[in-house]
Amino acid sequence: MSLRAIVLGAAAGGGFPQWNSAGAGCLRARAGDPAALARTQASLAVSADGRRWVVLNASPDLRAQIAATPALHPRPGAIRNSPIAAVVLTGAEVDTIAGLLTLRERQGFALYGGAAALATLDANPIFNVLDRAVVPRRDLPPGRPIALADAAGEVLGVTLEAFAVPGKVPLFEEAGVDPGRADDGATIGLALSAGGGELLFIPGCAAMTPGLGARIAGADTVLFDGTLFRDDEMIAAGAGPKTGSRMGHMSIDGPGGTIAAFRGIPVRRRVFIHINNTNPVLLADSPARAQVAAAGWEVAEDGMEISVA
Repeated sequence: MSLRAIVLGAAAGGGFPQWNSAGAGCLRARAGDPAALARTQASLAVSADGRRWVVLNASPDLRAQIAATPALHPRPGAIRNSPIAAVVLTGAEVDTIAGLLTLRERQGFALYGGAAALATLDANPIFNVLDRAVVPRRDLPPGRPIALADAAGEVLGVTLEAFAVPGKVPLFEEAGVDPGRADDGATIGLALSAGGGELLFIPGCAAMTPGLGARIAGADTVLFDGTLFRDDEMIAAGAGPKTGSRMGHMSIDGPGGTIAAFRGIPVRRRVFIHINNTNPVLLADSPARAQVAAAGWEVAEDGMEISVA
């Protein structure tokens, strides 16, 4: 048995092109430039059997992502049904939870998340549109593999282990001040397998620590935070006042960047995901794309499929 994964969305918050951006990359994407492929906000779907699917992060673009992915379409038979059997959250940013409101039509699925993410949902009554009798909420214990199951408790053939990743609290919880780095599980990574190799999904990461490096080592495939190419990228572009580190993201380039951090970590396949619209790696003809390719990295695209045996 193998794990099949489909990239539903590869971009960071706002997507590519971002609705209010006239940046050079967004202009090219909006014009249909084939070297600047449009991307929706980061999400992944995984399955062990090709019939029942687990969505990782419910992005604001989830409805469009489902429409663009035949594997997630309802099947002939019952008037209402869905192959989506579970949703797993890596945090509680708007970009990871807003799509849950798209799934409010009393369709049963299991909702998994770390304690911090579930507490955010519990504190916001709008998410009660997901009736807990239909959509049970289940905590992900860190560092302990579990067999994912649907709302009725039927196992899906996918084993998942959550682990804490350096990150930050959601933007709407910052209260206008820099909260600093959070290492307590506000951001988590996911390790998934279906009887074979391991796929890691880490769309947000503020720093590479020795413990995280050890957890990543030996994985078959890693989809890793590719938000910014340079730490000061948004400032230099005039797109915002924050560095990548202030937003809780490692940069790709530089001595403390992701390429450098992964040089001593054995991984068979490395893919950047959660890529901001200012990041030049989104442009297939850019020097930045050539640099990451030379370092052995791929750049995720919507619809990309990955198989881990």
